[in-house]
Amino acid sequence: MRIVRRSDYKRMAWKNGQGLTEEVAAFPPGSDVGSFEWRLSIAHVEADGAFSEFAGIDRTIALLDGSGLALDLPDGSTVKLFPGGAPFPFPGEWKISSRNAGGATIDLNIMTRRGVCAHRMERRSLPTGAVFAATGSGWAVFNTPAQIEAGGEPLTIDRFDALSLENGEEFTSRTDPMEFLFVRLKTPPGCPAV
Repeated sequence: MRIVRRSDYKRMAWKNGQGLTEEVAAFPPGSDVGSFEWRLSIAHVEADGAFSEFAGIDRTIALLDGSGLALDLPDGSTVKLFPGGAPFPFPGEWKISSRNAGGATIDLNIMTRRGVCAHRMERRSLPTGAVFAATGSGWAVFNTPAQIEAGGEPLTIDRFDALSLENGEEFTSRTDPMEFLFVRLKTPPGCPAV
């Protein structure tokens, strides 16, 4: 288990040039938008606009902050993301445009190269004293500041910090309420998930 502080995230412009991303982690190290096998990031959506397209990539998005985000899908339907709501998975090839509901939003994104890696994102909330045990290797990205205990040691987590967790590693909540998103990664040998 290791912590990655938000202050250490790599910041970059979106592929389409219309926003900003904070990269939590990616593999291989130093990869760019055309060469990653998986990439976990936080996006700042300041204005309405089109999503970047990523051929051969599976994506999941979840809202971290803001009033809401409406995603207009290729079939004409709309998906609305809200704080505390379920993550939304979709193929990176889809032509999607987004609309902010009352101001800028911040969201969590995981992207995995189809046929190489796979992922699943779930939103979790833990009361004080509850234990979270990772079922598979992945990342916990915290949507609230938190106090946790891991390996018998106390640890202070700031909002949007991340913990990498191997299968079976666990932590205990010492904050109520505590919300985080757990991104489980399934990767082939030689492609670490954390």
